[in-house]
Amino acid sequence: MNFSFGQERTSNELQTLFGNNDKKIDHGGYFGLSVGYTQIDGQDVLTLGGRATWLIDHHVAIGLAGNAFMNSIFIDGYWPTDQGFNDGYYLVGGYGGLLVEPIIAPNFPIHVSFPILIGGGGLALNEYTWHDYDWEYDYYEPFDWDSFFVFEPGVEIELNVVKFFRVGFGASYRITSNMHMAYVPKDMMNGFSAAVTLKFGKF
Repeated sequence: MNFSFGQERTSNELQTLFGNNDKKIDHGGYFGLSVGYTQIDGQDVLTLGGRATWLIDHHVAIGLAGNAFMNSIFIDGYWPTDQGFNDGYYLVGGYGGLLVEPIIAPNFPIHVSFPILIGGGGLALNEYTWHDYDWEYDYYEPFDWDSFFVFEPGVEIELNVVKFFRVGFGASYRITSNMHMAYVPKDMMNGFSAAVTLKFGKF
């Protein structure tokens, strides 16, 4: 009788969409540093990035991420000839925001993740100028700037090197709102990126 009663209680147990086990969800996190490559206005650009995430049950990372760049990119179409020693305009900027990263089969030595960044950024057009009293000194003068929305989905191949360290080799495509700056194409920030990310944390 006791056995039958126990079976009846089990069959009447509340069933849920996500199962009835009492397995504890693991929590972790990681901090990442990345070096990447992209093109802006047809010119090669080196990017430096960082991210800090909360890792939920090994399979989903949620956090903040960002990338910055500064490069000697000459903006085509404007060559000042009547402003002293001005040579042209160069770009500097960055972007960042919320990072959501689903991770597939994280316990395998080599696996895949899909980082998605949603946020905003800023771009400045700087004037490269020579002091008229010192030809060996140069500096940047802001000329124009704009902010933009960014959506950047990507894919990474991750290698579990040791328990607390992973390396990710990734590619992504950056989609931004239109730019409203002098001498800058409105879709100039759209494009592919590639990066190597070093990840340290509790996975």
